[in-house]
Amino acid sequence: MAMTTTEPSHQAQVSARTSQAFERLAEPFRREIKVHCYRMLGSLHEAEDAVQETYLRAWRSFDSFVEGSFRGWLYRIATNVCLNAIESRKLVQRLLPDQLAPAAATIQMPDGPPSTELAWLEPYPDSNLEGIADDAPNPEARYTSREAVQLAFVAAIQVLPPRQRATLLLCDVLGWAATEAATLLGGSIASINSALQRARETLAKRYPDARNRASQQMTNRRHAEHCDDAPDPQAMLYE
Repeated sequence: MAMTTTEPSHQAQVSARTSQAFERLAEPFRREIKVHCYRMLGSLHEAEDAVQETYLRAWRSFDSFVEGSFRGWLYRIATNVCLNAIESRKLVQRLLPDQLAPAAATIQMPDGPPSTELAWLEPYPDSNLEGIADDAPNPEARYTSREAVQLAFVAAIQVLPPRQRATLLLCDVLGWAATEAATLLGGSIASINSALQRARETLAKRYPDARNRASQQMTNRRHAEHCDDAPDPQAMLYE
């Protein structure tokens, strides 16, 4: 008796094509989404869980994605997943060094890099950084991609309120404009700029390298503007 092969149903074929389309779009960003979640959460294991949740939500909502940046859409989902995870931490005490003393004691947070010997902070494996660019993604970013996964930097930003932390990562690490961050996080551009300014001020007290970022960036911009305004030597030869 001849064996017959059962052909997949139309629905199964559509589902398979959808799955392939999603994988083709989403998988190239998995590594950088994981890095973003790590920066937000400070824990490699929690970042891995956040990535899984991000991709699950993205898959379930894939039909709702229309035009626009798929990468930006993934970052929006990932950031919200991380913000929810941080919110759920309120039930679990996670203390930084200045919070370990009795309530009556007056403790000042030390200047400079924070201690990286915090039980819930984990370094990011170098082997997981393959494919991550060494430099900043664009001139608007204040930190290079690899510097922003160093334990000292990640430890420093953990003291920032979640919204400020997300804003700083989006604008100063990923190089997003305030308008893009406002779209992702919700709120006005003014509120994003305000959150970013407060985050930078706090970070400057805990991460010394941050103190020189603004002045260096301004110097670079002025130099670029000067070069743009300078007359073209070749053109001057023909005047």
